[in-house]
Amino acid sequence: MTTPPLDGRVAPGFEPVREAFADVVAAQPGTGAAVAAWSDGRWVVDLWGGWADAGRTIPWRRDTTVMPYSVTKPFAALTALLLVDRGLLDLDAPVQRHWPELRAAATVRQVLSHQTGLVALADPAPTALLHDWDALCARLAVEEPRWESGTAIGESALFYGHLVGELVRRVDGRTPGAFLRDEVCGPLGLDFAIGLRDDELVRVADLTGLDSPEWAPDAPRWTPLLRQAMFNPPGALDAGTVNSERFRRAEVPAVNGHGTARAVAGLYAALLRGELLSPSLCDEAARPQACGVDAVMGGPERCWGLGFAVEDDGFGMGGTGGSVGWACTTGGYAYGFTTGSMGGHDGSDTVENALREVLGLPPL
Repeated sequence: MTTPPLDGRVAPGFEPVREAFADVVAAQPGTGAAVAAWSDGRWVVDLWGGWADAGRTIPWRRDTTVMPYSVTKPFAALTALLLVDRGLLDLDAPVQRHWPELRAAATVRQVLSHQTGLVALADPAPTALLHDWDALCARLAVEEPRWESGTAIGESALFYGHLVGELVRRVDGRTPGAFLRDEVCGPLGLDFAIGLRDDELVRVADLTGLDSPEWAPDAPRWTPLLRQAMFNPPGALDAGTVNSERFRRAEVPAVNGHGTARAVAGLYAALLRGELLSPSLCDEAARPQACGVDAVMGGPERCWGLGFAVEDDGFGMGGTGGSVGWACTTGGYAYGFTTGSMGGHDGSDTVENALREVLGLPPL
């Protein structure tokens, strides 16, 4: 078997991270991966390897981007959090103040912290609905929530970005993708976008492995509600859809951001440096707002902040398929791992644990 290409750099002393990453990339059956880490005010890891195309002929490059599924959600949340910081949104105001058509009674805080119950559509919808912002938001506006806002938590797998993004659009006038470019990723120099342009389409890695039975609708991995949430509209776990130009151009801000590992880690590095958000709002966003067993994902118990999963170690988000973005507040590092081969999070955990060992931290 040909050894997959590997490139990038690590700071002196971080060679074990490169070795762990090389092993992970070599074991990936489809497309490759990238990893980046920031610690103590500097980039200590910036690596990429493997292949960018399903045919394994195009090497993964420094500027190769990939769709990391729910790693996108915090990027979407930050568009609303910036409006909160500017006094244009109130966390405890009803969403209906800005989006009066929305049937579900919820506050801005409840939307950001996955408490609204708008997690699945009752009636079947076509894949084309994923590409039509106005139509999907209109559908969500009249949908009966699965629980009263504030009485349970549950990740809105496909619709979180529309709930947050339509709120942003109603207040600011820009789509969440445009707002993200102008106010977050542009100023911070992050190569991450929702709704790709012509020049960005040529740099995207294919998602591979979605033909495995574990990603089929009848796979045992899905809770009943998660199955409804992920497969209606269908397409979010179909290679033909997610690797299509139409889907990559669309704005589905719960899942279809596209970016580099360095951009993912860069967002969390900026937050750890005290950039982007005011200190008080950043602290609030990274604190638990609601905890319990996630009604969509199932156990174990988890906590949601304002757009982030929150643990004792820090805050961030993992994505279906294996990508991760994280700010480790106890260890003071930011971490991003993106992958084109759909799998679990074992690969990222292996690489991050190598990083943690170098930093003198206990394993995950």
